Amino acid sequence: RFLRAEPDKYDMILMDVQMPVMDGYEATRRIRASVHPRAADIPIVAMTANAFAEDVRRALDAGMDGHLPKPIDMNAMRELLGHLREERGDA
Repeated sequence: RFLRAEPDKYDMILMDVQMPVMDGYEATRRIRASVHPRAADIPIVAMTANAFAEDVRRALDAGMDGHLPKPIDMNAMRELLGHLREERGDA
C-alpha cells in the first residue's frame, strides 16, 4: 500500500513483524529498496511480541527505526514516536 501511495499520504509505518504472506522484515527491506520518494526517510516501527535484544537488532538491521513490543505500552509508544519526530525535526 505504501509503495502505491502519494509521498505525503503517510507519516509513519507501524509494521507488524509476523504477517502471513511476507514478514515485516522483508516488507521493510522492500520499502527501503524501492523508488518511492519517502522510501529512505519514512519512519518504520516494528510491532511484535518478540522483545529480545536480537529481535530489536533484527528490526534495525532490516531498516526499521524502532521497535515496540506487544502488548503495546502507550507511554512507550508516545516516547518512541516523539523521539522519531525529534530526529526528523518535526517536534
